[in-house]
Amino acid sequence: MKPEHRFPAEWEAVEAVLVAWPHTDTDWGYMLDQVRDCYRNLIAAISRHARVIVAGPERPDIEGQNIEWAKVPTNDTWTRDYGPLTVFDNNGNALLLDYKFNGWGLKFAADRDNLVTSRLCRDGVLKHHRINCLSFVLEGGSIETDGRGTAIVTADCLLSPNRNGGMSKEEIERQLVEDLGLDRLLWLTKGALEGDDTDGHIDTLVRIAPPGDILFYVACRDENDSHHAELQAMEAELRTLRTAAGMPYRLVALPLPPPIFDEDDGTRLPATYANFLFVNNAVLVPVYNVDTDAEALATIAATLPDYEVVPVDCRALIRQHGSLHCATMQLP
Repeated sequence: MKPEHRFPAEWEAVEAVLVAWPHTDTDWGYMLDQVRDCYRNLIAAISRHARVIVAGPERPDIEGQNIEWAKVPTNDTWTRDYGPLTVFDNNGNALLLDYKFNGWGLKFAADRDNLVTSRLCRDGVLKHHRINCLSFVLEGGSIETDGRGTAIVTADCLLSPNRNGGMSKEEIERQLVEDLGLDRLLWLTKGALEGDDTDGHIDTLVRIAPPGDILFYVACRDENDSHHAELQAMEAELRTLRTAAGMPYRLVALPLPPPIFDEDDGTRLPATYANFLFVNNAVLVPVYNVDTDAEALATIAATLPDYEVVPVDCRALIRQHGSLHCATMQLP
């Protein structure tokens, strides 16, 4: 039986990208000027390739033909995890799946963020039909797809008891397969970054790239780094995965940035180059003003020669333990 829905790959055509403007009543309040500069650069980079919808209660002081402000209350700016997941029905119509967001397993307040998608649909900002999926917790950063029926997730995140703790792994898999029209779900049990609040979102660790048989992944070669054993185990696990055609994936290693620490409390921040964003003919890559930036950009450019590779300084974003992909949600 043909699935009712198709979950598109992120490198497919994008109509718009949803971001949220940092405001005083967010965790960014103590460094608002710095993070707004980061968002201005990010929005400008996206707007050269797609329309940008900027959500939030305060109008952003940014101009541009391809930029639209949508007034809506928000707790925070991580639209990847509370924005809609888009699927297509068998007639090619886009549908917006509105899942529950509970602050990454009840870690942070999310009452306003959890209503952003429904409010944007109500106000006509998002035009496609919304499907209420609020009985199930799912964050966009926790699932990665090739657009052809395969998705990758991490067990630590999806099986977190504070998300869908009353459901078994089999029940969670069944829900995702049905909602997203998947043929199969690949579960990773290894891989983690220090400072990550998400319990191991896949978009910080492993990303699928076109045509669908390439996996970019975070690699740690420094035996003295605290990530070494875990990321080596993840790499070994990735080598066991097979495409739908039964072939090994082509693995492309992205360097783990050298340790970057929070200037206030000294904790290590989860800097990662895997948190990139496809926007039509471009791929926006987070950089951190460290030595490994050039290697990461060159690796992505060599692997994806048909794309313009655009670096975006994300040193401000990682101060709140996220990066570029976390701060955006594409709308196919």
